[in-house]
Amino acid sequence: MAAARCIASGPPASVSELPSTSTRRPGELATISLMRETWVVANSRGVAPWKLLSGIVTNRPRGVSRARNLGLRHISGDVVAFPDDDCWYGPDLLAQVGRIFDECPEWDGISGRGIDGEVHETVPFRWPNKSARLSTYKIWSMADCYTVFLRRPVVERVGRFDETLGPGSGTPWGSGEPADYFLRAIAAGFEMHYDPRIEVYHPQIIVEYDPNVIRKAHAYALGEGRVLRLYRYPLWWLAYRSMRTLAGGALALAGGEVARAAYHWQVFEGRLRGWLA
Repeated sequence: MAAARCIASGPPASVSELPSTSTRRPGELATISLMRETWVVANSRGVAPWKLLSGIVTNRPRGVSRARNLGLRHISGDVVAFPDDDCWYGPDLLAQVGRIFDECPEWDGISGRGIDGEVHETVPFRWPNKSARLSTYKIWSMADCYTVFLRRPVVERVGRFDETLGPGSGTPWGSGEPADYFLRAIAAGFEMHYDPRIEVYHPQIIVEYDPNVIRKAHAYALGEGRVLRLYRYPLWWLAYRSMRTLAGGALALAGGEVARAAYHWQVFEGRLRGWLA
C-alpha cells in the first residue's frame, strides 16, 4: 500500500468541520476535541445549536453547496471536513486522520468509507477493502463528501462548490457536487487517497424503495450524469455504470421486487438524461 512510504513529521492537524442541516438534531455533534472546530450551516431557521460549537450561521437561499460555501468563509483548521448532519465520528477518528496526515505529508486528502453504525454494512455502496490513490474513475466508488478530509490548501485552491449541483440547488441536478469538487482537486494536481481504515458512521440511506427514495435517486442520478458530461468522461464509462444499474434492475424484476426495479430504472434514466442535457 502507498501508506508504507509515509513517515512521521510535524504537529497534529486541527480539523474544521462544515456540516449543513435543515433539521433540529441537538447533541449529534457533541464529541468535539480541543483540536476541532465545527461550524453548522443552517438551511432553516430555529436549528438548535449543538454542544461545543465554534459557531452557527444561517444559509439563505437554501442548498447544500451554498451552505458549504458559506461555511468555508469561517474555517481556520489545517484540515477541512464536510460531514452530513446525520453522520457521526468514532471517538478516535480525528486522531486517526491526524496521524495519517502526519505520517503522509505528501497526501493532500484522505477518503474513508461509510459504515452503518448498527449493522456495520457499508453505506451507500460497496466500499473497496484495499487502499488506493483516488483518480477520476475511482472517486465514484471511493469518496463521498462526508468521508473526505482535505488539507486546507486544497480547499483554498479549489475554492467554492458548484452551486448548480446538489440538493437544494434549484436545478434538476440533485447530486454531483462532491465529485465535481474532488475532480477539480485532482485536476489541480493534489494527491488524494482512499484508506478503508477510516470509517465514518452513517445510517443506511435506503431502508425501503418507497416513492420518495426513488424520486431522490432520480435527482441524484441526474446530477451524476451532468458531472460525467461536464468532465467529458468517455462513453464506455457511462455505458459501464448504466449496464450495472440495468442489470440490478433486471435481477430485481426477476425476483418480483417491482419497487426496487423501478429504483434502478430511475437511476439509469436520470443518469442518461443528465449526460444528454
